[in-house]
Order: sequence, then structure tokens, then C-alpha cells
Amino acid sequence: MADGLRRITQRQAVLCALGVAFFASYVYGQQFGVEPARLELVKLADDLYVIYNEFIPGNTTALITSAGVILVDDKYAVDHANVMAQLSRITRQPVRYVINTHYHSDHSGGNQALQALGAQAVSSERARERMVANKQAGATDVTFTDRMHVRLGDKQIDLYYFGRAHTDGDIVAHFPQHRVLAAGDLFAYAGETLPPELIDYAGGGSAREWPATMDKAMALAFDRVVPGHGVVTGKPEMRRYRDNAQRLVTRVGEMVGQKRTRGEIEKMLRSDFGWPDLHVQSGLDGVIKEAQ
Repeated sequence: MADGLRRITQRQAVLCALGVAFFASYVYGQQFGVEPARLELVKLADDLYVIYNEFIPGNTTALITSAGVILVDDKYAVDHANVMAQLSRITRQPVRYVINTHYHSDHSGGNQALQALGAQAVSSERARERMVANKQAGATDVTFTDRMHVRLGDKQIDLYYFGRAHTDGDIVAHFPQHRVLAAGDLFAYAGETLPPELIDYAGGGSAREWPATMDKAMALAFDRVVPGHGVVTGKPEMRRYRDNAQRLVTRVGEMVGQKRTRGEIEKMLRSDFGWPDLHVQSGLDGVIKEAQ
């Protein structure tokens, strides 16, 4: 019983933390009373690191090359100095590229400061459109629609846009030489598998399309996954997350087909998938509409 209670408590804490990140990023922009996160380095290889913090903001992945550094995501603007301090522990190379997995400012808030240092910011075309529409500082310099390779020194990162999920501009970054995937908010992990509950419908997200988008990402050759939020894990955990995403869509679809009320569907999402108030407010009507 005690172990089960701890799992529920941890799950609720993660959901609330991710909800705060979503709320601050989507509703209030780059600074919403956000304090700098406490960061630490997680070594994946001699030239590949994760700049990690608990839950908020998103993970940053750093590839060190002979010609500079490539970052995947860069946290909030307020975290920029601490991100650079962590990088200084492992390299003197400048940041040449920062890749944003999507437009939310807990993943792209450091763009402007990095651009001022000479870095090029990269995202999907749709993510950039969201940045511009939301008047975010540091809109990306380089965009792509389906696939892009970023080469620096003797290293390469492959970028893919596979479709809608958390937003309509989510991408993944594949490190083929390391068999590592930076998944952005396609996937969150905190020692247990969570369902995809942060569906940014205003940003083009889709619960219905999320599983198929994940299927395409999981077809890539990787063993370890850097989630958008949470600890580094493996492909089996990402697959379970995908299955939970499908289970959510299927369950809502069944209830819509049974003419169940909005209140009944909300109750199910709260009890079976742990949706707190924010997730209900941002996603309930959208997920019902997709199921109709």
C-alpha cells in the first residue's frame, strides 16, 4: 500500500509540474514568476550530455563537436546563464546551433540569448509560425518541414517532423552515432510511464494523431531516450507511453460513441489518467471533439 501511495503521489507531482510548465509557457510566455532551475549534467557519452532538472523546464541535450556545440532545447530565458555554466564544465566550444523540439518557452526560451552569441536556432516551420504568432523572442532562424540533417565537425544530428502530437510542430532529434533520441514533449518520463495529457489544442496538438506520430519516431534506431521532461530512459518505456496514448484515445472514443456526457468523460480522465484541473481545462473539449 505504501509503495502504491508513493507512486500515486509521484505521478500527481509530475502531472502538476508539467502542467505548470505548460501554463507558464503557453499562457504567460517566457517569464511567469519562473526562478532559474537547479541544473545538473547527465553524461550519456564523452561528447553527449543532458542538462537535467526536475520536471520544469524541459531537458537540454548537448552534443560536443570539434567545431562547436549543438543543443536540443534550451529551457526558459531565465535559465540561460546556468545552462552556459553547465556547458563550461565540459567544453570551451561555442554553441553553434540550438534545435527547438517545439515552440513552448520552457524549451525555446533561451533562443534570443544564444542567437546573440552567434548560434543559429532551428525548428519545424510550424513551430516557428507559433513563435511568431505568440510574439516570442528568439524565433528560429532555420526551419524545415519533414527532415533535416545538422552537421558540425565530424558529428551529425537528424531532425524529423512526423506529425501532430503535443503541438502541431513537434520534432525529434536523433543522434545516430549514439543511438539516442531527444523526443521533446512527445514523451515525458519520471520513473513511471505517464499518458500524454498535455495536449496543446490551441497550438495544433492532437491526442488522436499522437500515437501514430510516436510510431514513426520509434521506428528510428535508438536505445536511449531523452524525454521532454523527466529522466533519461529507454525505448520500451517510450513504447508504453505510446500505448497509453492510444488507450486514452480509444477510451474517449468509446464513451463518445456511448453518448456519455462531458462530465462522465472528465471523471474518467481524472480517475484513469490522472488529469488535474489544468489538463481538463486545456484538453477536455478538444479530445472529445476529435473523437466525434
